[in-house]
Parts: sequence; C-alpha cells; structure tokens
Amino acid sequence: MMQCSIVGEGTHMPVFRKGAKLDTSQVEDRRGSRGVGGAAVGVGGGLGLLILIITLLLGGNPIDTGSNTGVQPQASVTIPGGSIYDNCEDAADANARQDCRIVGYVNSIQEYWSGAYPGYTPSNTVLFTDATQTGCGMASARVGPFYCPADQKIYLDLSFFDELQSKFGARGGKFAEAYVLAHEYGHHIQDLDGTLAAIGNDREGPQSRAVRAELQADCYAGVWAHHAASTSLLEPLSQQDIDEALSAAAAVGDDHIQETFQGTTNPETWTHGSSEQRQRWFTTGYDTGDPAACDTFSGGI
Repeated sequence: MMQCSIVGEGTHMPVFRKGAKLDTSQVEDRRGSRGVGGAAVGVGGGLGLLILIITLLLGGNPIDTGSNTGVQPQASVTIPGGSIYDNCEDAADANARQDCRIVGYVNSIQEYWSGAYPGYTPSNTVLFTDATQTGCGMASARVGPFYCPADQKIYLDLSFFDELQSKFGARGGKFAEAYVLAHEYGHHIQDLDGTLAAIGNDREGPQSRAVRAELQADCYAGVWAHHAASTSLLEPLSQQDIDEALSAAAAVGDDHIQETFQGTTNPETWTHGSSEQRQRWFTTGYDTGDPAACDTFSGGI
C-alpha cells in the first residue's frame, strides 16, 4: 500500500509561505478506497506519463479512450497518517507532508491560472491508491498521472513519484511533483480552449499534434513556475527546484523511455516529445512567464 511521506524530505525550496492556508476542496482524497487486477486504461487524450510505456510495449495507442472492467473496487482501507482533510490546513502541513504539499501545489497552480486565463474553471485533483473510477473509465495506478477531459479532473497515485526515480531515473525532489501537476493542469487549459479536442487522429510522430500538445503543457508548467512565488502559497523557487523539474521532464521524454525499455528509439511512435524538447519547452515557459510563448503548434518543435 502507498505510504504517505511525512517529514524528512529535505529543507530546500520551494517552501510554502508562512501563514498560507490550504484549500483541500480542490483535492479529492480517495486513498481509502483501493482497486485490484486489470490492466492500465487509456484515458482522456493519453495524457498520463507512465501509460506511454505500457502502450508502446503492448503496441497500443496511448491516446485511446476506453474502460476497464478488469479493475474492481475494494472495501475502504485505512490511510496511514490520515487523509488530507484531517491533516492539511496550512503551510506548515504542506512543508511537512507530501499529500499536503500536493494540495498546496494544486492551490498555487489554480490560483495562477484563475488570474491568467479568462473564464478559468477549477479542476480537482483526485488522489487514489491502486485504481479508481474516472469519467474516462476505471483507471489503474499503472497509467501514471493523467487528466480526464470527460470529468475535467486530474488523477494521481502518489506512488508514481517513487517510480519516477526508480524506473525512469529522475533525480526526484519536491519540485518534480510540482512539475507533474503543473503539466496536467496545462492539459486542463488545453481542454478549456479546445486544443485537446483538436488533436483528432494526429496522435503519433515527432511533429504530431499529440506531441505538440504535450510540449505545450510542459511550457504551461514552466509559465506557472515563473509565477509560483507571485501566488499566495510559495516562496521564490531555487535553482535546485528548477533542476528537479528539468530532470523529471527528461525522464519522461519519449526517446529516454524507449531507449530504457526497448533499447531503441522510434520517433514515428512518439506521443510526448523527446527529453530535450520537454526540457526546452518547460524552460521557455519558465524564462518568459508568458502563455503566449507556448505556441507549439506553429512551425517546428
């Protein structure tokens, strides 16, 4: 079972601003409900990270939407350390606990986009263990974090962050978590402006709309990082924070994943972009702080 990470995770930035309050209404804690069996499900535009590996190895398309009847919910179980509703009230909690930190990141990301994107509508993040029901079907933790356009929610099993290090070689760190969340909220912006719906069947290849959408979400993540300290939650970021985000971006590049798990690279099957592209577009967003600089749909990428 996934364990909540509590204290002992380092003291470097980002630090949640003293006195800042957390809004747990933006995060749904389902970790007391588990699922077993079944395979990963392709959901909501194939926007999860780990699902890429599974679909590449099995010959599937990570952008297909489907359902999974092989995953059945179980009875509730106890969450070690308690739920976010019991523990996550303010910045001190966010600085001490991983699950509260996720709440703080979600709050900061949505605070930024609420001011930067006219007509922004909130998107909840759902924390779950093993498997959960989504608007895009029953999803296993094996799909990794993903955004589901059908219910406009982000789904995350916190064990993913351990796998990001152990399986993909990312350096880890707190801001790797922030990057992943900010990337998924970038997909929410794309859902609101119609970008996701416009992907159509252009779902694979180095210049595909799917890859362009993923790189734009990386850029949007960088834009938020640029403005993170301007929200009410976070102190200014450190270079170590940005390095952690860049390491995570490189770890989930198509070329790195294919080389790691297949021993070869085939750009014609790319759905997310190379490690270099993902780092470069995150950096573009971070350096400019301007969503308009994230036009990955014009020209080469």
